[in-house]
Amino acid sequence: MLARSPRGALVLLQKRSYICQSCLRRARRLPLAQNQFPKARSIQTATAPPSTDDAPFRKTLKEAAKKKKKDERAASGSSRNSSKSRNPRLEKWELTVGIEIHAELNTARKLFSAAATSANATPNTHVALFDTAFPGTQPHFQKETLLPALRAALALNCEIQHRSSFDRKHYFYQDQPSGYQITQYYEPFAQDGHITLYPHDFPAGTCPEDGPVTIGIKQVQMEQDTAKTVQQPPSTHLLDFNRVSHPLIEIISLPQLHNPVTAAVFVRKIQTILKAVNAVTAGMEMGGLRADVNVSVKEKDGNSSSNIHSYHGVGQLGQRTEIKNLASVKAIEDAIIAERDRQIDLLENGGVVEGETRGWTLGSKTTRRLRGKEGEIDYRYMPDPDIAPVFIGQDLVDHLRQTLPALSDETVSTLVDGTTYGLTAKDANTLILLDDGDRLDFYFDVVEHLRNMFSEQPEVLVRLGKVAGNWVLMELGALFKNEEWSATKVSANQLATIVAHLLRKQITGSTAKRLLLMKFDGEERSVEQIVSDEDLFLRPLTHDEYLSLAQSLVEEKADVANGIVKKQQLGKIKWFVGQMMARSAEGTVEPAAAEAVLREVLHLPPVEQK
Repeated sequence: MLARSPRGALVLLQKRSYICQSCLRRARRLPLAQNQFPKARSIQTATAPPSTDDAPFRKTLKEAAKKKKKDERAASGSSRNSSKSRNPRLEKWELTVGIEIHAELNTARKLFSAAATSANATPNTHVALFDTAFPGTQPHFQKETLLPALRAALALNCEIQHRSSFDRKHYFYQDQPSGYQITQYYEPFAQDGHITLYPHDFPAGTCPEDGPVTIGIKQVQMEQDTAKTVQQPPSTHLLDFNRVSHPLIEIISLPQLHNPVTAAVFVRKIQTILKAVNAVTAGMEMGGLRADVNVSVKEKDGNSSSNIHSYHGVGQLGQRTEIKNLASVKAIEDAIIAERDRQIDLLENGGVVEGETRGWTLGSKTTRRLRGKEGEIDYRYMPDPDIAPVFIGQDLVDHLRQTLPALSDETVSTLVDGTTYGLTAKDANTLILLDDGDRLDFYFDVVEHLRNMFSEQPEVLVRLGKVAGNWVLMELGALFKNEEWSATKVSANQLATIVAHLLRKQITGSTAKRLLLMKFDGEERSVEQIVSDEDLFLRPLTHDEYLSLAQSLVEEKADVANGIVKKQQLGKIKWFVGQMMARSAEGTVEPAAAEAVLREVLHLPPVEQK
C-alpha cells in the first residue's frame, strides 16, 4: 500500500525505512505514548542546532540565507550595519582611501575643437580632424568650456588659479589616437578645496562619525576624454571618436577617507553639488561621472616597515592600489571593502601589496589585477607646446561666485529648520535630488500659498512645512510614479487649496486624496467647485454616534477586540477605523476621532500627541 504513493515508492527504491514526521509528532502528544517512540535523530553541527519548530523547509532556507548575508555584512563593515557595531579584525588595521572623480562637463563644444559634444549620436558623426590626430591639425581651446568647470570648482570651495596650463600625459592605447592625453598636471586651474559631510548626508544609521567630516580636495583639473570602445566578440573592437576631446574635470581628493561608507557618500555628495550648479551633463547612472579609488591599509600601531609611502603630502601610508572606472555609488563602497579585505588577508599571511591597477565587477567578492601601476615617470608629463596658458580674471570669478545657485547643505539646513519648514533630513534630501530641483521649487510654492491662507493662525503655520512635504512627496509623488514630473498637472495653488480644506477640517483625508486624483486626471473645475458640487464637505458624527458605531463593531468582532486588548495588537485598531469609515457616509468619520473613541471603548490609553 505504501508503494502506491510517490513517497512510498521513493522509500522502497531507496530501501530505507520511512517514518512520517507528522504522525510521529501527533503520537508524541498522546498521553499514552510519551515514552513509547524513540526520538528521531537529526544531524547536528556546531552552528546549526536541531530544529524544533514546524516551519516550512523553504522558509527555513530563506531565513538561513538572510542570516548568512547579515553575518557577511558584519564581517565586511558594510554600510547596512549600525555605525556602533565593530569588526574586531578591523581594529588592527586602518584603511585609507583617495578618490579621483572624472565628470563630463555640460558644454556644447569639445575642449580643443569646434565639434559638437554628443551623448547618443550616430558613431563618428561629431568628429573634427584634431580629434583623430590628423597630421598638421592644432588644438583650439574653447573658452566657454571653462565656465561650468569654474562653477564646479567654486562649489567645491577651491581656490581659482589666475594662470593655468595644459600638459601631455603620454600613454599608448587604442582609444587615444594622438598617443597622449591633454590634461593639467603641473598647473591646474583650481586647488585646495574641500567639502563637508554632515550626518544628514549619510543613510540612516550609517554615519561613522559623531559630527561633520571635512575631506580635502587637492586640485580640480580640466582634461579631454578618450574615444569610446565598442567590443564585438571575440576579437573585434570598434572605436567611436564622438567622445574624443569631450571636456572633463578631474577632482582629486586627499587621502583622508577611512571608511567605505564615507567614501561612497563623498562621491554622491560631489555628484549632487555638480548637478546643483549645472556643471555636468549627467550623473553616474547615465555614465556622465565615474570614479577611480586608491586603497591602502596599514597597521594602526604604526610598527610595520611597509608604512613608508606618501601620497599628496599625507605620509606613513601603506602601498596603494588603484581600482578603475567605478560607475555607481554602491560599486565604490563594495569595491573598497573587497580591496581592503584582500590587502589585509595578504599582509596577515606574510605577503606584500604591490602597486597595481585593479578592476572590480558588480557583485564580485574581490578585485582582479589589470596591469602594473604606472608612475609619474611612465607618463612622461610635459607642457603642451601647442596650447597657450589660460588666464582667468578675478572679475569673472567674482561674478560666478555671486550667481552660484544655493548648494544642498544650505538648502537642507533651511528645510530641516523647525521654525521654517521642519522636514526630516531624508525628506529634505529627497526633494533636492528629485527632478533636478523642480520638485523642490514646487514644494516652496505650495508652502508659500498655504502661509498666505493661514497668515493669522500661528498654531497652523508651524505645521505647514511638514504637511506640505508629505503631500508633495507621498500623495502627489505616488501619482507621478510612472510619469515624468510636471508642475502643471496639479498646480501648487490647487494642491495648497486641497491641503487647506483638510487643515480646516472641511473635508476628510480620503476626500482630499480623491480631489487630488481628480485634478491630476484633468478635472477642470476648481477645488471649491468640486467640493460644493459633489457635496464633499465634512459632516462629522456626534460623540454619541461615534460611540454607538464603535461599540457595535467591537461586539461584532469580539475576537479582534480581544487580540487588541489582551495581546496588545494595537495595529488592528486601524482596521476598526477603516471599518467605521466604510460603514458611514463619506465625509462623516474623521480617522483621529474614530481612533480616540475606539481606544475609549477598549479601555486603552489615548494616543500620544506629536
